[in-house]
Amino acid sequence: MTEPTSTGPTAEGTAPDGVGALRAVVLDVPDLGTEAGFWAALTGGKAAREDYDWHTVQTPDHWEIAFQLAPDHVPPQWPGQEHPQQAHIDLYVPDLAAASTRAVELGATVLRENERWITLSDLAGHTFDLCLKEESDGVTVMGPTFDCPDASELAGFWSGVLGAPVAYDADGVAMLGGDRPVLFQSVADYNPPRWPDPGYPQQVHLDVEVPDLDAGEAAVLALGAARLPGEGSGFRVFADPAGHPFCLVL
Repeated sequence: MTEPTSTGPTAEGTAPDGVGALRAVVLDVPDLGTEAGFWAALTGGKAAREDYDWHTVQTPDHWEIAFQLAPDHVPPQWPGQEHPQQAHIDLYVPDLAAASTRAVELGATVLRENERWITLSDLAGHTFDLCLKEESDGVTVMGPTFDCPDASELAGFWSGVLGAPVAYDADGVAMLGGDRPVLFQSVADYNPPRWPDPGYPQQVHLDVEVPDLDAGEAAVLALGAARLPGEGSGFRVFADPAGHPFCLVL
């Protein structure tokens, strides 16, 4: 985990038009209620949707973190690539020690500590980082960070999808700017998900809202996405160039 800013080696430039807007960061979980409750308490968020197979928490800074029921969920085992995390959520906090203590009280497990951030796992084993930002107003979401073989390449793809400029790109880390930053970090021996193969399960995916599924599909395929099995009246499933599943949703 690094802490890139828009003043880094790549200056924020003109954003592409984009295909859609980021709606939610979605975690696969075996228990919707406990996982949603953990993230609501951790971020100070509130329940925005509660269905039998899907819960959503909206944070005070207007991020949506969603939870998709996966009864046979195989949790990541951090670090390493045998059962990789694939992605994690970075959170800003004004006091690392206090935020870490609170997270552990809620059921999190500390995995690694240093002076600027602490890596923990939630109740379903998903990793997240608490990152020190003294001026932060409580716990705020920095954004999701995706593991990949080439951060620059994947940032370029998602810049085209979300219409956000690449605000930082150096030392194996890239970040999209805008009001919903998405980050990418290059990882050695990266082991991608192979959804829907349960032997290589996904852990996290993004929902991207589009006005038209047919037009959205054509656009993301042209950018380098692959079509995956799975669709409904309001969504279709794809993989990005690093194998991360994502959904286009109405």
